[in-house]
Amino acid sequence: MTHSTASDTSSFSFASLVPFLVITFGLAWGIIGLYIALPDQMAAMFGALSGQHPLFYLATYSPAVAALAIVVSKARWTGTRGFLSRLLLWRAPAVWYAFLLLGIPLLFYIGAVWKGLSLAELVPVSSVGGYLVALALFAIKGPVEEIGWRGLALPLLQRKMSPLWASLVLVVIWGVWHLPAFMLSGTPQSAWSFTDFFIGTLALSFIATALFNASRGSILLPALFHLQVINPLWPDAQPYDTIPFVVAALVVVWLNRDTMLHRSGGVTTIIPSSKSREAGVSGEGVEDAAPKPRITLQEV
Repeated sequence: MTHSTASDTSSFSFASLVPFLVITFGLAWGIIGLYIALPDQMAAMFGALSGQHPLFYLATYSPAVAALAIVVSKARWTGTRGFLSRLLLWRAPAVWYAFLLLGIPLLFYIGAVWKGLSLAELVPVSSVGGYLVALALFAIKGPVEEIGWRGLALPLLQRKMSPLWASLVLVVIWGVWHLPAFMLSGTPQSAWSFTDFFIGTLALSFIATALFNASRGSILLPALFHLQVINPLWPDAQPYDTIPFVVAALVVVWLNRDTMLHRSGGVTTIIPSSKSREAGVSGEGVEDAAPKPRITLQEV
């Protein structure tokens, strides 16, 4: 695990969560709130809000904007480069890549079969070109959130609590942050059930935390995980796909219980040292301060 250095802890105290949340909620809720309170005026000025509207992208990017604003203000450009270097951390146990590439599609198809979707509905894309365009649009939207959620918020939370509790706190923040989108027609969330969404998000939060810690604080792998769970190639099995992900999350937590239940099991670094960055990218060992699990997902 990569843990905080003294300089990293002093620069990014737990209190850094306050401006992060103020910017994240202020930007997203401000944009969507204006459309809810003043729909005609906002539509006349900026056009109707939809999932592809630039202002919707800006609202979606608010966690990343908040994280980068805080990092730039505290660590300047040199520190920001170090922070963004975590987008290059790709080393993780092979079982996690198997889960990303094969496990996630399997969970969606279990939900689809359970829901009773037809064979045509199991492949919801009509052409390769259309799918690639849709995938590109999804890739530049939701996964960017992880620069804030897993890049800054999760390491700070893990300084004060175990990864399990950090996941619970983060999912409450994450869910409440999404809430206004459920109240406004034209957004993707307006057609969803918030209860099903929140339960599914809770399961995803546990899995993303375990992946984040297994990859020594990578932002890249949680972003890829985020992209896979919104991949337009998978069938729409809501709400039946929620249960397989809940089961998967319970398995992940159980297999990683020694790290998920102890504060020392979580990565807490915001800006890794150059030595840690080189070790993480090259795959060489990084000092592990966490207790060794009896059995972990990494070892299965």
